[in-house]
Amino acid sequence: MKIPGPDHPITITPSKERVRVTFNGKVVADTKRALVLQEASYKPVFYIPREDAQMALAAKTTHATHCPYKGDASYYTIKVDGREAENAIWSYETPFPAMKEIEGHLAFYPNRVDAIEATPA
Repeated sequence: MKIPGPDHPITITPSKERVRVTFNGKVVADTKRALVLQEASYKPVFYIPREDAQMALAAKTTHATHCPYKGDASYYTIKVDGREAENAIWSYETPFPAMKEIEGHLAFYPNRVDAIEATPA
């Protein structure tokens, strides 16, 4: 386990925007409670509370990855009206203590969904 620091900073802040994720013409997540995770020089990522996502459209897969800063990530495939986006969602279900804030949240790959839109809340 690595701790974020000056050589690899990670910040988590509440988003001031409404975030909507669409796939195959359907809203699969819609929230005003997203978190923005900014890790080192990577693009910021929205983490959306599970309660604000259509979990009935997501099926957990066997795919998993490990981040030395955040922990083990689980993945989900989105299925909407016959169209699938494999491993389009990831979640740190038991993140390392320094990343506890993202527990219970989901992130979406922008290139595997139709859109991730952030508009003023």
